Amino acid sequence: MITKPTLLVDEKKCRENIQKMVEKAKRNDVTLRAHVKTHQSLSVGKWLKEAGIEKITVSSLEMAKYFSKEWDDITVAFPVNILEINTINFLASCIQLNLLVENRETIDFLNKHVEHTLGFFIKIDIGYHRTGILPNNFQLIDEILHETSSNDKLKFLGFIGHAGHSYKSNSITEIERIHNESIAQILPLKEKYHVEYPELIISVGDTPTCSVVEDFSMVDEIRPGNFVFYDLTQAQIGSNHLDQIAVAMACPIVAIHPEKNEIIMYGGGVHFAKDAYQDPKLGTIYGKVVEKTATGWGNTIDGIYVKSLSQEHGIISVSTELINNYKIGDILYILPVHACLTADCHQTYQLLDNTVISRFVY
Repeated sequence: MITKPTLLVDEKKCRENIQKMVEKAKRNDVTLRAHVKTHQSLSVGKWLKEAGIEKITVSSLEMAKYFSKEWDDITVAFPVNILEINTINFLASCIQLNLLVENRETIDFLNKHVEHTLGFFIKIDIGYHRTGILPNNFQLIDEILHETSSNDKLKFLGFIGHAGHSYKSNSITEIERIHNESIAQILPLKEKYHVEYPELIISVGDTPTCSVVEDFSMVDEIRPGNFVFYDLTQAQIGSNHLDQIAVAMACPIVAIHPEKNEIIMYGGGVHFAKDAYQDPKLGTIYGKVVEKTATGWGNTIDGIYVKSLSQEHGIISVSTELINNYKIGDILYILPVHACLTADCHQTYQLLDNTVISRFVY
């Protein structure tokens, strides 16, 4: 019985989303190194394994430790934090650990302190401008490769990029444009360095491009993560249909204010995070209410949506026609705007058969 804000996971939809991405990777003959930062759960990770995925991406060394219980090839898609060298050495002694570097200082440090063989990618800025080396900065790339060439514990794997700016797209056409521009920036690096490093790979990946674009044959590896759950943001930009969203927040109604056309739910920023998007008619939306069904949830309901979130409260805007359909104690099912950060607010998830599954918690 649900009595408080609970993140529900539809296993069937998750598995379908996973299988669809697996099939795309097979058609393109690329490795699908799924990013697990969205669900952060060994239980969901088993669904990836059962679909044939053998390698994963994480966003921190602590997350890598959690997943190393069941996975032996993990890329940490975050610049190396040299202060965690003990964790790096521990993981490298147990699994195939792959790190991201983008400066001489990190390489100098690893050269002196790494104790076990590990792989490293050079992080390339392919348009997101968050971090990474510019693709035409051959001097720095050459310096990094030169500094590691004599260290048999540091194995250069290739170049890695993330087109995170695809999340700000407003159409499938724009997602495709970002994909093409990003690939055009990173691919020449393989052409330039493949003679000296014939096994180097190009690794890219973000859920919008991996969901929309069909041709990834020019790269070697893709790393989408959000696709397992999807969310309203992804649906808005065209990455998925609403019926592919595999998570919903279940929140109790604690008050109703007919004079304001508002419902107060137990469910706020500490349960959803505070991501929002702009609807051209309704304004700022923090979540959409969906129909409850015998097998989970169905379509979104017109005339009712989450209009604001504070720490524990959520305010639901509801039309006059619908407000009498609800009473205090009812449970609302709500699709989140950003599944990654909503999931990160919870220590456990609940499957539709009421099974509770755990996840990584810092």
